[in-house]
Amino acid sequence: MKKVFVLSMVAGSLIFTSCVSKKKYVEMENQYNETRSTLVKTQLEKEEIEAKYARIEERVSSYNAKIQSLSDSNNERLQQIDGVVISENDKQKMKKALANVDAKELQKAKTLQDSMNLIISYNLKKNLDSNLIAAGEEDDINIDINETVVMITISDKLLFSSGSARVNPKANNLLKRLADVINSEPALEVMVEGHTDSQTVKPGAYVKDNWELSVQRSTGVIRKLQNDYGVDPAKLIAAGRSSYHPLTENDTKEGRAKNRRTRIVILPNLDKFLALLSANE
Repeated sequence: MKKVFVLSMVAGSLIFTSCVSKKKYVEMENQYNETRSTLVKTQLEKEEIEAKYARIEERVSSYNAKIQSLSDSNNERLQQIDGVVISENDKQKMKKALANVDAKELQKAKTLQDSMNLIISYNLKKNLDSNLIAAGEEDDINIDINETVVMITISDKLLFSSGSARVNPKANNLLKRLADVINSEPALEVMVEGHTDSQTVKPGAYVKDNWELSVQRSTGVIRKLQNDYGVDPAKLIAAGRSSYHPLTENDTKEGRAKNRRTRIVILPNLDKFLALLSANE
């Protein structure tokens, strides 16, 4: 009887121990699963954060590369002035060029276009003064800067015979030197204006009136510049002004002679100017 009781006690103890271990095992298994689930979730969040960080890092690297590229390319820090984007280098070159311009003229410059006009006008007039005007021609050629545009006025007695639009051969040297100056400056356009006096064209003349005469004289000069001296025709503009923009009265012989003229207007081209600055480094 005693043995039976002892055996019963042992069996009950084993059963009780087995039951407690199973509960703990289930509890531990649940904790493990929860911990594993949390770990997986944390891993996914970590990977998502790392991906976002990588994208941000990529964008930052891209921006830095662009900035470095601009810095390495001749300090190309871009600025916008008067609606035109220019680099810091171009801006500094313009300042250096403007240092040579007359202070009174410089005060008139209000925009980038004005400043660019002044630079080219200064360079052209300097070249024209030294290269264009030959001995004995000073009184028949006038060089002026009007609103920062270079204007060269040439008396018709140097270019044409009376009532004719055919360029006089004695003007070849003059036009050749003028073409050299025009060809030396890519950043400009050239308008050739024909002007006449107010006298009526004689009956039977090859032109109908002063309008036609002024236009034909303009195109005559332009054809000479293009065909004989290699000026790019895309840079040339023909204009006839007839007798409606006189320099003086037409009631004297001297006044009429002064009004008969060809004016060459040199117009800087903004689109080409900045490229010209970079090309002249």
